[in-house]
Amino acid sequence: MVISSTTADYDQNLHSTFASRYVRTSLPRFKMPDQSIPKDAAYQIINDELMLDGNPRLNLASFVTTWMEPECDKLIMSSLNKNYVDMDEYPVTTELQNRCVNMIAHLFHAPIGEDDSAVGVGTVGSSEAIMLAGLAFKRKWQAKRKSQGKSCDSPNIVTGSNVQVCWEKFARYFEVELKEVKLKEGYYVMDPAKAVEMVDENTICVAAILGSTMTGEFEDVKLLNDLLTKKNKETGWETPIHVDAASGGFVAPFLYPNLKWDFRLPLVKSINVSGHKYGLVYAGVGWVVWRSKDDLPDELVFHINYLGSDQPTFTLNFSKGSSQIIAQYYQFIRLGFEGYKDVMSNCHENTMVLKEGLEKTGRFNIISKDIGVPLLAFSLKDSSKYTVFNISESLRRFGWIVPAYTMPPDAEHISVLRVVIREDFSHSLADRLIADIVKVVHELEGAQSTVSTSGVRDGGTVEHGSRVMERGIAKFWRRFVHGKKTSSVC
Repeated sequence: MVISSTTADYDQNLHSTFASRYVRTSLPRFKMPDQSIPKDAAYQIINDELMLDGNPRLNLASFVTTWMEPECDKLIMSSLNKNYVDMDEYPVTTELQNRCVNMIAHLFHAPIGEDDSAVGVGTVGSSEAIMLAGLAFKRKWQAKRKSQGKSCDSPNIVTGSNVQVCWEKFARYFEVELKEVKLKEGYYVMDPAKAVEMVDENTICVAAILGSTMTGEFEDVKLLNDLLTKKNKETGWETPIHVDAASGGFVAPFLYPNLKWDFRLPLVKSINVSGHKYGLVYAGVGWVVWRSKDDLPDELVFHINYLGSDQPTFTLNFSKGSSQIIAQYYQFIRLGFEGYKDVMSNCHENTMVLKEGLEKTGRFNIISKDIGVPLLAFSLKDSSKYTVFNISESLRRFGWIVPAYTMPPDAEHISVLRVVIREDFSHSLADRLIADIVKVVHELEGAQSTVSTSGVRDGGTVEHGSRVMERGIAKFWRRFVHGKKTSSVC
């Protein structure tokens, strides 16, 4: 949800050229109009305004899926009017959700018996999934503390400062302290050793990130599990792990099947993953699965019997569309393990193409790792003449949306550009992006060279003024981005 705001710079009325064929009066911009207008006019007015939005296929800032097959689009359109919560009316949709939960749980190696069902639920993205997982940890911790006659007023979660903003939301909304392991230059994920050091008797869980928003890197969940197991034995605590696999949960099983990060590690009690990222579904679906029923307190589960049998439900949201659940099931049976592996392999290969092209320019340092989410984070080797923010802004002329931002504390002095490689980002688009980046860089260098030459003629004052201005702009953007919580970049 985005808090809405208006600006006095806008005309209070909305004028449309095409709408004049139907209506002669303008529409109020921020108030509901008094009269109806023809459907054709309403469509054309909105369609014209939406033309000013960016092209989703060229939005390299987002992990969210922007393309699906036409057959899946048809399924989505035919189910837009289905309210997912009406299980009595749409029992097949509920069944498809349960199938998806079990498929994901098996993919993450949950210890499920032949006749057992996985414990999990579909959510509105990973944000809701994280809220649900966090609540389960909090209630489990509180129950144990109460049984021991101890205070349960100060719960905390240990994370890295590179976590997505939804973790900060959970902490603030549900009154849990967020203890963040700071980053450092050259190491942009949570250090497991430092994380375990911060664990105390009030820690409800340690949250590890499989696919950092900043660099796409996988945190070392196995090392975290080993170190935390040792500390638990020494202290008598039972501090668990949650894995935020929003970005990497549908990447690691297919590209790195031998990497242990999931329920193969005993302390991992719950995992969230975003179906609308590398799950290859349009925005609006996430998933959370638990190791076993014991890890989800029954007091958080609501039981309904609309279908004539017990139907447990655990969500923050009530009404929501069924279409994304159906789309997720389509992708699972359409692609299968082999299909997902092929898609992720293509994404990785295109990432390497882009990496090689940027390295050939000689102007960038690659920050991201080869093993991780298919993305490329890179910084300028020399930011004295122009910055990554200048490059980001200039690339918009060609339609590209490439975010520039500063890293979290204590590495905020590092500014980077990030390109997320999705299924719809092809080899040819990678070549085109490289060419446009080179063009932008040459333009910025040419402009700087012109200013420098002019400055020499004028005693250097122009050059000095230009550099002061550029540094001021870069400083402003760093503060602006940091103030917006850099980990919210998605």
